[in-house]
Amino acid sequence: MTQRRLAEVAAKVGVSEATVSRVLNGKPGVSDATRSAVLTALDVLGYERPTQLRGERARLVGLVLPELQNPIFPAFADVVGNALAQRGFTPVLCTRTAGGVSEADYLELLLEQHVSGVVFAGGQYAQADAPHEHYRQMARRKLPAVLVNAAVEDLGFPRVSCDDAVAVEQAFGHLVALGHTRIGAVLGPTDHVPSRRKLAALVACAERAGVELAEEHAMFSLEGGQAAATRLLQRGVTAVVCASDPLALGAIRAVRRQGMRVPHDVSVVGYDDSAFMTCTEPPLTTVRQPIEAMGRAAVELLANRIAGTAVPDEELLFEPELVVRASTAPAPR
Repeated sequence: MTQRRLAEVAAKVGVSEATVSRVLNGKPGVSDATRSAVLTALDVLGYERPTQLRGERARLVGLVLPELQNPIFPAFADVVGNALAQRGFTPVLCTRTAGGVSEADYLELLLEQHVSGVVFAGGQYAQADAPHEHYRQMARRKLPAVLVNAAVEDLGFPRVSCDDAVAVEQAFGHLVALGHTRIGAVLGPTDHVPSRRKLAALVACAERAGVELAEEHAMFSLEGGQAAATRLLQRGVTAVVCASDPLALGAIRAVRRQGMRVPHDVSVVGYDDSAFMTCTEPPLTTVRQPIEAMGRAAVELLANRIAGTAVPDEELLFEPELVVRASTAPAPR
């Protein structure tokens, strides 16, 4: 870029020509806000961006989800996508598939696209035993990111979570009020941080209420829920609290396969209140995650980070809500 154009951009933004030069050459030592202002000034003045900075013009944001089979994730993508679009960002949807592209590989692809930031929902940060190096790489590159739902400690990103402890306290309290004294829990894998939080709260609830608690861990799927619930039924539970709605649907199937009925013989509570849970037979009692509020908060935090505004790294906890339908009833006499 000629000296005259450098001077023109510098004057437009109110920074030195040296700062403009650093931005154009991708050099460190410039705040995100100044960098963004310089690039915007280039666009406004009609100058071509340097090749390596062109991807930023699209204001892309990665949205990384673990799967789309569980209806809660498409619903979350919908909320986040709309909130991003309202702020002038374009979401790039990435979903992990078994044996397919890993989360770390997706991150590489997103970095190549010069994304402005990334929203992760239900990623490897929630699994204690999964690889986490790609998050540290993001932190080193100062790429803005927000994590949705509980994460392992010390990753240093803002987090937006549904309060797992409150969720199971609501579900458990509902079942105890219905007279259940042998309650089972179907949770995610043992290294899954939200499931660990749920289990700790369930153990405390059971001790306070003086009731028996039996827990089983499963992969997050209908089949996983069915297998885990079958084991719980063999242990004599009359009610099952599940860590997702698909797990709960698996539990209902397990009850039926044992020749019993929901809720007459066994009560089942889900978690998420994902799409179509009013249409199941029976309609599912579940704990609703406030995904609208959580998704909007995640985008607001990310937009602030991208703009260079300081954002606290502590976790924002959102309150879930018990939705009572027909899959829970008084304990069998």
